[in-house]
Amino acid sequence: MQNEPGSRSSVSFEAHVSRLPQKGMPVRIEATAAQREALAKDHELQSVERYVADLLVTPWKRHGVKVSGSVEADITQACVVTLEPVTTHIDEAVEGLFLPEESKLGRQGFEGGGEILIDADGPDSPETFSGDTIDVGALAEQFFGLGIDPYPRKPGVELELAPDEAEPESEFQRKLKSLLGKS
Repeated sequence: MQNEPGSRSSVSFEAHVSRLPQKGMPVRIEATAAQREALAKDHELQSVERYVADLLVTPWKRHGVKVSGSVEADITQACVVTLEPVTTHIDEAVEGLFLPEESKLGRQGFEGGGEILIDADGPDSPETFSGDTIDVGALAEQFFGLGIDPYPRKPGVELELAPDEAEPESEFQRKLKSLLGKS
């Protein structure tokens, strides 16, 4: 995500997690025109035509929170070869686990007093939160950012490399060619 630490997400949505229903709380974030413009600026895109996050915020373990769902967007970027517009559809799964700062597991695991086993192919380790809200919009924006192609290319466009002849011929190469009888 391009936002500076401590800055607020363009699609920020604070979900109150102190009393979540057992089946969870659905959250849908449809970005307004101003929010899409801010997303485009934050992620260095030409434009964001559509941005929708469908999330489910559910209780996890004793006092934790699980956020799952997806973020979909239609974006326009500049081709890295021709600078022409390239449209892309993003469809990313969103998943995050959160523990209150004061939770025993959070304190033990994150302050070095406990041990948390992390599987490189498994889900990320839980993040901590304070208070009774979690910014699920910022989480969705992080996954949106992961779905952006860092080197977009228009279909069929190849990057043309300079021919080998563009390099100046060294003295060694000239002598070798003369020894081999090539001109």
